[in-house]
Amino acid sequence: MNLWILLVDQPGLFLAGAALLGLLVGSFLNVLVLRLPVMLERQWQKEAREVLGLGQVSYPRFDLCLPASHCPACQHRIRPWENIPLLSYLLLRGRCSACRGRISLRYPLVELSCALLSWLVAWHFGVSEQALLGLLLTWCLLALSLIDADHQLLPDVLVLPTLWLGLVINAFGVFVPLADALWGAVLGYLSLWSVYWVFRLITGKEGLGYGDFKLLALLGAWGGWQVLPLTLLLASLVGALVGVCVLKIKKASLQTTLPFGPYLAVAGWIAWLWGDEIHASYLQLLGY
Repeated sequence: MNLWILLVDQPGLFLAGAALLGLLVGSFLNVLVLRLPVMLERQWQKEAREVLGLGQVSYPRFDLCLPASHCPACQHRIRPWENIPLLSYLLLRGRCSACRGRISLRYPLVELSCALLSWLVAWHFGVSEQALLGLLLTWCLLALSLIDADHQLLPDVLVLPTLWLGLVINAFGVFVPLADALWGAVLGYLSLWSVYWVFRLITGKEGLGYGDFKLLALLGAWGGWQVLPLTLLLASLVGALVGVCVLKIKKASLQTTLPFGPYLAVAGWIAWLWGDEIHASYLQLLGY
């Protein structure tokens, strides 16, 4: 309680703490994004072999804890002082201390992005329960975006608990009334589900994945049905723009599949935080 009072009196300390916590969580997200898809794939293979009556394949332990983080080039085990978020990358000048191989720039960028997003959430809500819960949503959306970008996968193990958490906290009206959150989840799922089936009936192809339906339902559960139109508009516009750029730069075909989850996550996050301001600015622009 004394710490909470201190943070209320010193909002700058709260913002700095949120950014620092974001750096730490960003370091964990790097591990989660890399390992969770592999863990899920092995679990699916195990279940499939059980259904087919095949013998099980033995794998060495692989989870979020083991094996310890190591250099992919030389297998050098990363020591604690080499794993300090952002700082270690700068001190090592982006290279492994053992083999001097380059460390992917993605790791510090994820950490820095997580810190910045966490700071924005803390600044937007101030010292409040909304800020603390908003950080959880932000971290989850960042992880889902990265996983979907890499594997075109939105794991239920992340999506569904976060969706239910949105409904539970809004049962107490933390962000929106429960009725708005419930209809946000329902309409979020049904809207993309409807688009999926219309597209499939017309073309015979799948234009979206079921993970996208659940992700939009998650966003509706946290922000209410009111965030859905803006989320879909922003995600569609940015997705179309990026898709055209990818087709031209990589000379890909129209058959190339691109993940939609990152655009939904970013658009939903923006609509959740600033939807009212964007809507008011739009009406003012129209002269209303």
